[in-house]
Amino acid sequence: MMSSVAGRMSAFPSPLLGEGGSARGAETDEGCWQDRPRFVSSNTPHPSPSATPSPARGEGKALRALATLCFAIFFLILPALAAHAGMNIQEVKSDKGITAWLVEDHTVPIIAIRFVFDGGTAQDPAGKEGLANLMTGLFDEGAGDLDSDAFQVKLDDAGAEMSFEPQRDGIYGSMRMLSEQKDAAFDLLTLAVNKPRFDQAPLDRVRAQVLAGIVANERDPNAIAQRKWLRAIYGEHPYSRPDEGTRESIAAIAPADLGAFHKASFARDGLHVAVVGDIDAATLKRKLDQLFGDLPQRQALAAIADTQPKLGQQVEVDYDLPQTSLQFAYPGVKRSAPDFFAAVLMNEILGGGTFTSRLYDEVREKRGLAYGVDSNLVDHQHSNALIITTATRSDRASETLAIVRDVVKTLAEQGPTEAELDAAKKYMIGAYAINNLDSSGSIAATLVELQLDRLGIDYLQRRAGLINAVTLDDVKAAAKKLLSPAPAIMVVGPPLAKTAGGGKG
Repeated sequence: MMSSVAGRMSAFPSPLLGEGGSARGAETDEGCWQDRPRFVSSNTPHPSPSATPSPARGEGKALRALATLCFAIFFLILPALAAHAGMNIQEVKSDKGITAWLVEDHTVPIIAIRFVFDGGTAQDPAGKEGLANLMTGLFDEGAGDLDSDAFQVKLDDAGAEMSFEPQRDGIYGSMRMLSEQKDAAFDLLTLAVNKPRFDQAPLDRVRAQVLAGIVANERDPNAIAQRKWLRAIYGEHPYSRPDEGTRESIAAIAPADLGAFHKASFARDGLHVAVVGDIDAATLKRKLDQLFGDLPQRQALAAIADTQPKLGQQVEVDYDLPQTSLQFAYPGVKRSAPDFFAAVLMNEILGGGTFTSRLYDEVREKRGLAYGVDSNLVDHQHSNALIITTATRSDRASETLAIVRDVVKTLAEQGPTEAELDAAKKYMIGAYAINNLDSSGSIAATLVELQLDRLGIDYLQRRAGLINAVTLDDVKAAAKKLLSPAPAIMVVGPPLAKTAGGGKG
């Protein structure tokens, strides 16, 4: 099993998947898949800006050639992926009322299940931050009448891969199994979901792993900076707290706390499920009741207030480093907003399109100031933002910051061109299957996110029409709305006053 137990650091909730960002809750081996930028929590501290030195001017041409080759290869396999876009999604409802979306695929003897319970690390009680993270590291450390060793042996014997991961607003779980071993695999997943043991010895061992990550973060400049950034942006909101917790909060967590958190979170009214692979609807109905039918009907979650990042501030974190990391936060847009796709297309033109965006062209291609620069829309349950990140030589940090702000200002005032909009539409429509539907696991992850976003079971068929319906005026309005306010900016490196004007080489 893969569990997220090491210290993690994320600048915001996870970015929009497939529509201008990276995956939320996606497993590391599945890649990007879905529609909404939400920040990813990984097993290691996540330094927000890139930590690579600045490139020589013109190297972008080589990367662009490589990108062209990659896209050529992608489009050779596009017909097969396009078939997934037209796949038949069934809504399956069990006798006990558990609902799942199913895509049957009997060509390969594999089944992938993906599910999420509402809640997540935002539900960690004050003083016991890191509770959700610690809990997810213990689901394969004994369940039911199986202790840790016995559970691990049976999981290996079943040939199944089981994973649990906490995100800011949900606890994600998944399993991938051979269909001929599905009974044994589902039995183990049932025990993990319903009867985790939280024994003291595994708890102490996993707690030590988490603590090691926390200690490492205390010496990591990016982790320290992100902690300061979160506090500046979110104040006392739960989103400002470290998902992995602190030394003190981790030490305070007892088995009874884990049991209470599990009981409050793992309930049927906050459950979303998707299954892909070699299983039929009748069999899935029985397995759904086995897995989830005996859980409590209702969750007992604490109310979390909506919040918006505190913009118009500059956070400088002084480190004597050869390069400076820059991060900008602008207003975002909710996934349910009418101008969502207009904002996504605008972001693609600004910095979402890695080799074709305005930021890439101005910062890297024309001036060689950074290896990478990108923008992501972030839509979380209680907050949203548009984030720009890059890193450059410290003596050119002020210049890079000014260029980014100028690119943003120009797009806010003038909007994109018709040609830019047409190119962004074609890419977003054509690349969706490649990014989101390239494996059974990524399809299951996509379907879960579509449920969370309440987009409907026919969304994949409607998506291209929604994108094509966006007009140039719509995108100009989105650019003006999101990019006109003064951003929050974080600078990690030597103070800008020391480096300003320090060389153009």
